[in-house]
Amino acid sequence: MSEKLLVRRAAVLGAGVMGAQIAAHLVNAGVDTVLFDLPAKEGKPNGVVEQAIARLGKLKPAPLADKSLAAKIIPANYETGLELLEDCDLVIEAIAERMDWKQDLYRRIAPHVPAHAVLASNTSGLGINKLAEVLPEQLRPRFCGVHFFNPPRYMHLAELIPARGTEDAVLRGLEAFLTTTLGKGVVYAKDTPNFIGNRIGVFSMLAAMYHTAQFKLGFDTVDALTGPAIGRPKSATYRTADVVGLDTMVHVINTMAETLPEDPWHKYFKAPKWLAGLVEKGALGSKTGAGFYTKKGKEILVLDVEAQDYRPSSSDLDPAVAALLKERDPAKKFAALRASTHPQAKFLWACFRDTFHYSAYHLKDIALTARDVDLAMRWGYGWSIGPFESWQAAGWKQVAEWIAEDIVAGEAMSPAELPDWVFDGRDGVHSSTGSYSPGRDSMVPRSSHPVYERQRFPDALLGEKASKGRTVFENDGIRMWADEGDDIAVVGFKTKMHTVNDQVLDGLQEAVRIAERDFGGLVIWQPGEPFSAGADLAGALGLLQSGDAEGFDAMVANFQRTSMAIKYSLVPVVAAVRGLALGGGCEFQMHAAHTVLGLESYVGLVEAGVGLLPAGGGLKELALRASERAGAGGDVFAELKNVFETVAMAKASTSAMEAKALGLARPTDTVVFNAFELLHVARVQARAMAASGYRPPLPARAIQVAGDVGIATFKMMLVNMLEGRFISAHDYEIATRIATVLCGGQVDRGTRVDEEWLLRLEREHFVALAQMPKTQERIAHMLKTGKPLRN
Repeated sequence: MSEKLLVRRAAVLGAGVMGAQIAAHLVNAGVDTVLFDLPAKEGKPNGVVEQAIARLGKLKPAPLADKSLAAKIIPANYETGLELLEDCDLVIEAIAERMDWKQDLYRRIAPHVPAHAVLASNTSGLGINKLAEVLPEQLRPRFCGVHFFNPPRYMHLAELIPARGTEDAVLRGLEAFLTTTLGKGVVYAKDTPNFIGNRIGVFSMLAAMYHTAQFKLGFDTVDALTGPAIGRPKSATYRTADVVGLDTMVHVINTMAETLPEDPWHKYFKAPKWLAGLVEKGALGSKTGAGFYTKKGKEILVLDVEAQDYRPSSSDLDPAVAALLKERDPAKKFAALRASTHPQAKFLWACFRDTFHYSAYHLKDIALTARDVDLAMRWGYGWSIGPFESWQAAGWKQVAEWIAEDIVAGEAMSPAELPDWVFDGRDGVHSSTGSYSPGRDSMVPRSSHPVYERQRFPDALLGEKASKGRTVFENDGIRMWADEGDDIAVVGFKTKMHTVNDQVLDGLQEAVRIAERDFGGLVIWQPGEPFSAGADLAGALGLLQSGDAEGFDAMVANFQRTSMAIKYSLVPVVAAVRGLALGGGCEFQMHAAHTVLGLESYVGLVEAGVGLLPAGGGLKELALRASERAGAGGDVFAELKNVFETVAMAKASTSAMEAKALGLARPTDTVVFNAFELLHVARVQARAMAASGYRPPLPARAIQVAGDVGIATFKMMLVNMLEGRFISAHDYEIATRIATVLCGGQVDRGTRVDEEWLLRLEREHFVALAQMPKTQERIAHMLKTGKPLRN
């Protein structure tokens, strides 16, 4: 078969939490999807699936990028709907983790799976070869495991597990589909229990649980130690267990005990007494309201094992250990952890040591290379760096000696020896030439699969560095670069959170001038998230507090000049957005000739939250678009209602699709599912626009506005909200000014104005708001706490 997997329609078998969310993500990606489950015992035959689809809209985080997509999922059941499989190109089985149930289902569906279709099991750890045994011979080459991590929309990892008979072309086709269409990071795992992510991830949690008791630490202290302090998610260890469900956790541990009898760490594959005790009581974590943690009113309580009751949670990290964890040099940090006599430091060293030991011992069995393990832990468990990267960064040889010493001293969890390759003189497992494979005893480069040519900057491991291109222009705010021989230049911001200050504004204007002269197009792209958190509030507040109103007005005018330079550039400027694009960041992409949005783009004109209004041309663009949509003689006010609410309430989108629905992105803007492909798609877009003879839009000189009647109508709505105490007097002030700009000021309804008129209104009202004490209080509060103040 061809290596290209053409998926016009897919089926998901199993409408449980995982299956329904996989179906949701398939429709997010524009794949026609059928969702199957058992027929309902009473009522409509597809009732079970219909209820599961209805639940998708209530789940948080939202599995659907747009709630309206729920209606696109086709419900079906195994009794009356199996013929629907006959039109499917990909079938993903996602029923409960029972070998006998899965095999029974395979026997049932096999006659209906088309001869070209791929069948994949979304199992978190059952044997793929064992599952394949019941399949007819002709289906086995098109069968494999695909393990999505929960929640599938947001978790980047998808483990691909070949069975013995899986055709290479099937795997390569599925890898490309998972990578580009669904936006996943694919890691190949061997057919061993729990594969890579859960094998290492669950062991690291078991090690933390074992050492919690050994060093007599509280669950909250362990979470403070094993979260962001060591580059792991906020949920750390015990909060993660609560979210996953303590019954699920116990089931996974029991599965490890049953399926890994030869594992040298086998005696630890059992739920600690306190975990088993919670499950017996029905305290299963978040889903039951109590587990390791519970809530009493607004207070978070944590389980105290000795008191057999909950107590107020506190991190109580030792200040010396907290300071030690801030050490930037990993070698010094690990040396200090090992040398410390404090139980918290000893706990951390023990957890790292045993996870390194376990990962090295099992690497050959579970994965081809160390790269696969590190990427699986980053993408599936949210670790900032994987276990082998941590070990290598801390000094491979020294850490290996320490682990070996602890094994001999009986301090490690297992007496199993480290593999010989650990001590073969190496300085680590990752280098610029590749990552170590114990099976091949060589450094293996990254995959040569053509799909990765779309990733100019893949997620780099320790020791890997992609060329950053030739610098074309640079100042303190931005860097403009291009690849040798490429006619599309790229510009990115150098500020923290990619905020916009004077250097960024001046730099962007210069980048546009250079692009017009020397290039075919320009892409605004950041090497990481966010795209931009908006204007530099600290700088703005400084100007205001020093009473420099003139300087402040000049800064706003410069902001608007930059937006207009982007819009009227003689070469296409394409914005490549992922993560936050707030305030000025949102306005820049609104003025770009085209925006390429990563699925997880959180776009918003949120200035009202700090007592201001958008003044980088954002309101001007919204008024202009409303006029274009209304057309000659149309109702402009009707087109403004939704965008007014979006801006006045400082709403940000929860996905790229919602950014379009809110009017903050254009219907024609592109959505990309894999964030690592964003730059590639943006450059291709800019190149295509340049090749087709791009010209900027003609200046808008006849924008129809809603005028005084529109302002009065908005004010009536706002007065009701003010009198009902839904908004404060200052909220009313801000929203009235937003309405005034959107409606074109105090002019007759239907008056036609130009862009400069609207920009002047933006600037005028922005500067007036900025000088108000309540606005300055809001800005100061946001800078101090990161949260909006409602005064």
